[in-house]
Amino acid sequence: MDYITALLMGLIEGLAEFLPISSTGHLILTGELLDFTGEAAKTFEIFIQLGAIMAAAVLYRKRIFALFGIRGANTPKYNINLLHVFLGILPAMILGLLLHGFIKDVLFSPTTVLIGLVAGGVLMIAAERFQGEIKAKTIDDITYRQALTIGLFQCLALWPGFSRSGSTMSGGLLYGVHRKAAADFSFFIAIPMMVGATGLDLFKSWGHLSSSDFGYFAVGFVASFVVAMVAMVSFLKLLERVKLTPFAIYRFVLAGLFWLFVL
Repeated sequence: MDYITALLMGLIEGLAEFLPISSTGHLILTGELLDFTGEAAKTFEIFIQLGAIMAAAVLYRKRIFALFGIRGANTPKYNINLLHVFLGILPAMILGLLLHGFIKDVLFSPTTVLIGLVAGGVLMIAAERFQGEIKAKTIDDITYRQALTIGLFQCLALWPGFSRSGSTMSGGLLYGVHRKAAADFSFFIAIPMMVGATGLDLFKSWGHLSSSDFGYFAVGFVASFVVAMVAMVSFLKLLERVKLTPFAIYRFVLAGLFWLFVL
């Protein structure tokens, strides 16, 4: 590993984490192209996701404080509470704990990523085509049932290539949540979800790392944080006028090109 690789992977993670194109899938495919593989590489890929998640924590800091009753003078009233968050993360949290070893050992491969990219793209197009009547136009309109439904769809993102935001936005659309509201909720519940997943992975993979890796991890983390902050704000604005279909088409093209010219 070198600092150029660490920087490039951090930039890709920050850009892709909150777009419905699968950041994990992009990191695995990039790692294959750069011959950056192995246990330390897998841990690095998961660790730099924490940089992107910290960017989400900064963006949603007022909501996070409000969940615990900490409100400033200018804090608006939010309807999303801890039960919404719990319902949104519980299904994927349980399944992720049960299948953690299988996911990391078996599903972290280019072939499975390509399958996830295509399947996730099909889901996104189907969600746009068969979306339910929009009843939740903002994140604060989301009901407990919709939060649980989005949480169930988030389980699909445990398969690399599916994309957490793509899966959750698709689930939201099918059950009456506007794509921007679903994206907001997806970003929000990603904070505890990814902090827990990253912590678990680092605990289990600490033996694969050495002190010489810390500099690379820091570069990837910072790059991911900065780019994710810009990408999140831009993407939420973009969702006001752009549907999921263009992102699905990008996924199909990427999967096809990688299959033809690399695999």
